[in-house]
Amino acid sequence: FVVSSIINLMYKLYDPYKTGIIGPRFEHAIRNAMLTGMTEPGATFVEVVRALTDVSYVQELLPKVKDPMVRRYWTDQIAQTSDFHKSEVLDYIVSKFGRFVTDSMMRNIIGQSQSAFDFRKVMDEGKILLINLAKGKIGEENSSFLGLVLIPKLLIAAMSRQDIPEDKRRDFYLYVDEFQNFATPDFAQILSEARKYRLNLAVANQFIGQMEEEVKNAVFGNVGTLISFRVGVADASYLQHEFQPDFSENDLLNIERFNAYVKTIVNNEPVPPFSLDLTKDMTKEKILEKPELAKNIVELSRLKYGKDKAVVEAQITRRAKL
Repeated sequence: FVVSSIINLMYKLYDPYKTGIIGPRFEHAIRNAMLTGMTEPGATFVEVVRALTDVSYVQELLPKVKDPMVRRYWTDQIAQTSDFHKSEVLDYIVSKFGRFVTDSMMRNIIGQSQSAFDFRKVMDEGKILLINLAKGKIGEENSSFLGLVLIPKLLIAAMSRQDIPEDKRRDFYLYVDEFQNFATPDFAQILSEARKYRLNLAVANQFIGQMEEEVKNAVFGNVGTLISFRVGVADASYLQHEFQPDFSENDLLNIERFNAYVKTIVNNEPVPPFSLDLTKDMTKEKILEKPELAKNIVELSRLKYGKDKAVVEAQITRRAKL
């Protein structure tokens, strides 16, 4: 599942319309490189890139590879490929991963063998996990990459809850803004299957055209509540079928600011769509703010879950033989 998720990630980043930029050869190579790297406990993207660039490292790992087909990929297919073609294929693949491994900030995030926190524990113990993927801070490509890595991890954590009875599973709420940036087939799977694992999803985006067809079908086929603020002509034309006969295309186009139309389900039964006024006096909210307490909570979280940057870099350098 992890390997399939990473391949879906690469399609989303580099070949969303399946034009052949990724393709079967890329999939085959990256699948074998990942399965080889995963024989080493705590392997990361750093090890995957190393497997694609360091012949001696692959030779170290091969005795640990149990799958004969993966072994034969290196001993037969790659070994019998000319150096020129081998370099051409592997360099192309490395170029897709390399940009994240060569970026020191990203390498320090995705190159750690042990995660600082457990997604399953976050769900089961009702913890709050905030992930800031602001493009202005880390860059658009890095933001998309991390989001696409995290979504499958959350899905795996949710599906692992099958080891406890359904009525004992604690509800976990996942909120994703600009979710079209992270919407792969895995996301569609969350929408269609995660309900039974008590993973509740709230997603927001700006217009329908941002979603791929498979994801769009999963969204409109599975969500229980649909909220629409003022939308454009194309979206109003599409959404009117969700809100008719109570609200028309014209209503969706002309609703006032801070107001929305809602279509939802109550006690497993659909109720007529209704409007919602979200204007709010924020004065009382401001009074309740405690910036010093918030600062202390952030610092405590860093102390508990963070790791010194120099230590992380030293560990990655040692493992990657940089």
